Parts: sequence; C-alpha cells; structure tokens
Amino acid sequence: MLEILLATNNSGKIREIKDIVNNYEIKILTMKDFPYLPEVEEDGKTYQENAFKKASKISKYTGKICLADDSGLEIDYLRGEPGIYSSRWGNSDEERINKALKLLKNIPKNERNAKFVCVAVLFTPSGKIYTVEEECKGSITFNPKGEDGFGYDPIFLVSEYGKTFAELGNKIKNQISHRGKAMRKMIKIINELKS
Repeated sequence: MLEILLATNNSGKIREIKDIVNNYEIKILTMKDFPYLPEVEEDGKTYQENAFKKASKISKYTGKICLADDSGLEIDYLRGEPGIYSSRWGNSDEERINKALKLLKNIPKNERNAKFVCVAVLFTPSGKIYTVEEECKGSITFNPKGEDGFGYDPIFLVSEYGKTFAELGNKIKNQISHRGKAMRKMIKIINELKS
C-alpha cells in the first residue's frame, strides 16, 4: 500500500482528505506521525507556492511522498479576498466568518458571489512534482447555517443545493467541493505512481 504524508496540521483537512481517499489503496500518514518536523511558513504569493513549499520541505525532511494543498475563499465583492490569507484572516473560524459577514453587510444577494479554490501538490522523494487545481462556485450567506464542516463552510452557499457546505454534510460536500474534486484528480495521479 502506498504511503502518502499529508503536509498539514489542519484537522478538518486531514479528516476530509482521509474520507475522500478512503476507498483507495493509500495509507495516509499525518504530521503527528513525525513529531520533529520543521515549521513551514506559508509566505508564498499564490496557493501553488504555499502548497509546493509545504509538500517539498516535508518530503525532503521525511523521505516520504508528500501531499499538500493550499486553499482559500475568494469573494468577488472583496476583489478576491481573503484568498491565500483565508486561514490567517482572524484567530478563529468564528472570527473569520464574522469578518466576512461584516464586510458584506447590506450587500445584496446578487453581489455576494464567491468561490473556493484548492491547489494540491504531490512531491515525491525523487523530486517529481504533480499539481492539480480545482474550484467550487457559490455565494456568501447573510448568516451562518449548519453544523458540519470547518472554516467558512457555514457561510458558503452552493446554489444548486440551496444549502451551505456546513448544511450539506461531509458526503455531499466531498463530492462537489474544491478539495474533493482536486483530491480525486490527485488520486488518479497516485494510482499511476503505484502501477
């Protein structure tokens, strides 16, 4: 079974990726399996730079195939913010959600379009690099809704379902989300590595 190390400490991401790759012959390792890993500062200017930095640095340090993703919420009205700064836009999910809602206060429904973007990078110890990118379009609600998910999920409305990511539940979310789509592309690449 192929071992892949996830270069993230985000428990929500780890849970999501494990769910998505569940039916494949892939053993997921996490950074908790390697207690002395170096900190990787996400100071890139793009999702790709951040994902590459995490995957390459952790792969070189551990000698494992590493998978990292960088993703973010891009709100049209805010000219793409928070974007690559999505996870650093506040000290907690609640704070980040409140900031987004406050900035969109009194903005009508038709001007609240947004999308989630995910760039995933797979880095092998031999130096091979594979990159995929996916997105999921939606809009920002007026109030948080739903209990599932993490991050901005309670305010990200998927129009074809009329529900937020947090209301949809993980099964449906993982089918349609930016990360779900990117990971399925990545699984095809991983399967080719195995053969």
